[in-house]
Amino acid sequence: MIKTLAVIALGGSLGAVARFGVAHWVEMFWPRAFPLATFVTNVIGCLIIGVLYGLWLHRPELSPLLRQGLFIGFLGAFTTFSTFSLDTLRLMENGESLVALGYVLLSVCVCLIATWAGLSLTR
Repeated sequence: MIKTLAVIALGGSLGAVARFGVAHWVEMFWPRAFPLATFVTNVIGCLIIGVLYGLWLHRPELSPLLRQGLFIGFLGAFTTFSTFSLDTLRLMENGESLVALGYVLLSVCVCLIATWAGLSLTR
């Protein structure tokens, strides 16, 4: 149990730092009118989880500790659906309901496609 917690903690810290890095990079190049940093992070995270899931389907002998560190730790800290929800709420509170709706639909659809694409890369 201690090994599992340590691997998840390590993965989580790396995922959080990676999330910060992606968000910082995106915000340097694009204006903040649309929550693009959160969107990009979620798409990347969905692509990664699709690839990893596909790898584990084909190689079930891979370490369960590695899987927990990557899925629960890294991707749990990297993806940002809690931030996604807050961004959506803030858009709605600012009277930008149409932008909020577009953001929700675009995020869900593109992330589902990215997850499928990641899984497809391993098939």
